Amino acid sequence: MNASTPHHSFDSLGMELLGARARQAARQMLGASGRSKSQALHAMARRLLQQKDPLQAENAKDLDAARRNGLAPALIDRLTLSDKALQTMADGLRQVADMPDPVGSMTASTTRPNGMRVAQMRVPLGVIGIIYESRPNVTIDAAALCLKSGNAAILRGGSEAFHSNLALGAVIRHGLDSAGLPAHAVQIVETTDRAAVGRMATMTEYIDVIVPRGGKGLIARLAAEATVPMIKHLDGNCHVYVDAHADLAKAHDIAVNAKTYRFGVCGAMETLLVHADVAAGFLPRLARTFEEKGVELRGCERTRALIPHAAPATDEDWATEYLAPILAIRIVDGLDQAMDHIARWGSQHTESIVTEDLGAASRFQRQVDSSSVYVNLPTCFADGYEYGLGAEIGISTNRLHARGPVGLEGLTTLKWVLTGDGQLRGA
Repeated sequence: MNASTPHHSFDSLGMELLGARARQAARQMLGASGRSKSQALHAMARRLLQQKDPLQAENAKDLDAARRNGLAPALIDRLTLSDKALQTMADGLRQVADMPDPVGSMTASTTRPNGMRVAQMRVPLGVIGIIYESRPNVTIDAAALCLKSGNAAILRGGSEAFHSNLALGAVIRHGLDSAGLPAHAVQIVETTDRAAVGRMATMTEYIDVIVPRGGKGLIARLAAEATVPMIKHLDGNCHVYVDAHADLAKAHDIAVNAKTYRFGVCGAMETLLVHADVAAGFLPRLARTFEEKGVELRGCERTRALIPHAAPATDEDWATEYLAPILAIRIVDGLDQAMDHIARWGSQHTESIVTEDLGAASRFQRQVDSSSVYVNLPTCFADGYEYGLGAEIGISTNRLHARGPVGLEGLTTLKWVLTGDGQLRGA
């Protein structure tokens, strides 16, 4: 597909060409140096700021269409390439550029009795397809992470950001060209047709892994249709458990931060579990704070006895990722009941225990089967930057291949490398 000629209808042959070019680029990227990858990312950062006016002009087309179509203000905010947004994207490119290159790093080698040396080398996954909705910053973030980790990428953004993404694609190509990297190492799908999403999810001959970034509907569709392996999470139904041995002042602040830091993030607390021994001394004050912050409370019968204005909680509430100022609260009789609740209703995303009991903390971290498990921290820390990864491509609740926030290392795999001096295997 030619970058100057957008294709609004689905083009099966065009998708095949994208895939074939990406596969070839992935092979070429195996020989790319860390220096050239960093050079490309720094060039993209400079170009982003140099091309601010043309980028914002293309972004204005998307914003006009979004307003005409009644897109919610929060989504329009995500869509906007403001001066601040562009600066943040440029800063992110530089940060990824300056991170250590994971490709080619080696594990410690062992020497077999015959003198043969055995080790593992970190290598790119290959071709990564990223499918995302109306957030043009993901175009730059995804390109940066895939490029730094030595992968080729096919990016399919949402139709709401169509013109913005094409313009950002030109910035990416400039960076690749300036560093002498393959022109097709990062490609933008130039169609708004949803059929392209379905085709990407089944292009097993070209794409090694799909990373969806979007709402539950998109991810549920891909989970049902994809034959390409995915790095994904469907829900962020996260829990905080306030133990009998919690510092209640600390627990209050953690619970409030976990819920109200940002309601729409996947690490926001959706259910609060409280030990019966501390509920009476803890919940009424917490309820007043949440009321001041406009959070609607829903609770079990024991919770409602302490917070009369809380609505009755149903099984649907325990299962729901609200992404809104709504919180479900349940009083439990101990750590085992709290862990049973999480096992029954959780989404294996992020859970936290608030306790001063080291034994309870250890059991919780060992036995709760989620991708991130905290002690005395709010669940909203579920973010690759906060984990020291620099950036993330997404959060995975998979067991394979990556789990939790997926940074550069999560976009690589390991291969065995053996070195000898003519040893032969005996009978």
